[in-house]
Amino acid sequence: MRFTGTIARGIRTPILKEKDNLIDIVVDSVMKASQNEQFELRDKDIVAITEAVVSIVQGNYVSVDDVATDIKNKFPNGHIGIVFPILSRNRFALCLKGFARGAKKITMLLSYPSDEVGNPILEEDRLSEYKINPYSDIISENKYKELFGDFVHIFTGVNMIDFYRDIAKNEGCEIEFVLSNNPITILEYTKDVLYCDIHTREKTRKKLTENGAQIVYGMSDIMRESINGSGSNKEYGLLGSNRSTEERLKLFPTNGQVLVDDIQRKFKELTNKNIEVMIYGDGAFKDPIGGIWELADPVVSPFYTSGLSGTPNELKLKYISDNKFASLRGEELNNAIREEIKNKDKNLMGKIETQGTTPRRITDLVGSLCDLTSGSGDKGTPVVLVQGYFDNYADM
Repeated sequence: MRFTGTIARGIRTPILKEKDNLIDIVVDSVMKASQNEQFELRDKDIVAITEAVVSIVQGNYVSVDDVATDIKNKFPNGHIGIVFPILSRNRFALCLKGFARGAKKITMLLSYPSDEVGNPILEEDRLSEYKINPYSDIISENKYKELFGDFVHIFTGVNMIDFYRDIAKNEGCEIEFVLSNNPITILEYTKDVLYCDIHTREKTRKKLTENGAQIVYGMSDIMRESINGSGSNKEYGLLGSNRSTEERLKLFPTNGQVLVDDIQRKFKELTNKNIEVMIYGDGAFKDPIGGIWELADPVVSPFYTSGLSGTPNELKLKYISDNKFASLRGEELNNAIREEIKNKDKNLMGKIETQGTTPRRITDLVGSLCDLTSGSGDKGTPVVLVQGYFDNYADM
């Protein structure tokens, strides 16, 4: 009998660069870890690769000039309304640099008290003090300066309005700010709109187009096609991009299905095991101190092998133990629980025995686990091996 369930291991790899053989490096790194740490690979193990190294190896980069060119082509009038960008020096600042380089004037509409992923732009407690209703009230830039101008981010110590203003001014672009949670507010300033929210982008697009916006694009529409030999992403554009250098952005990976399928095939050839493979980006962790929801990528996993489709179908052991088997203890209880798991329905959705199991997509759950395991700093583990994820208490 095994005495462990799910195990996640960060796998160290060489530092990856453009045109490296990612398939060989991933497989070799996992195999070496298995030999050195003396664990065996099993069917239904999961090998996950962070999206960053996939894009690096693909060379999927764009320059600030490329972004500026695309903006000029799409917004020839020169005055752009930028709606609901996230407040991020890594994720959005370099995009804004390209937008400003390609425009004459920007009116930026910010949501409040925080952006879509939880970064605050003001102290929420002050809203009631000043009798401001975030569901209806618009805060001008001057009003913001008067009431909230001293606000800085708890982690960075930066006021993002000041930060974004400096970026635009350094590109010779005029910029003004307004705070509102209604995207239609931007139409009072310009009818040419670039909506920059991530997970609510389709709702925002619909509201804008239904209320008189004339030129409407989203972040996912910028850099969908290569410009002067640059990278591109046909599905997500600039969504999921982040800073590479001061003049270059790394895009979210593209054409990854072939990669995960080839890695799966190579593991099968070498081990005769059916290993699932996925590419993962941000998980869905929410920081309890800063309130930041760490999901700035458009999806957790853009590419994965077929065995990772769907959602878990799990029983709540605590509920069964406290109810159906309340009178049992010890090995009699253990055996009864195991039999209950073996005989469970193939679809438990909506049944009381599952309450609290939260059947999210497997790729979202595993991707979040991998994101927290690999970290975003200097661990050097862009590959994560997850074992036992599909096991349950009945598996001996």
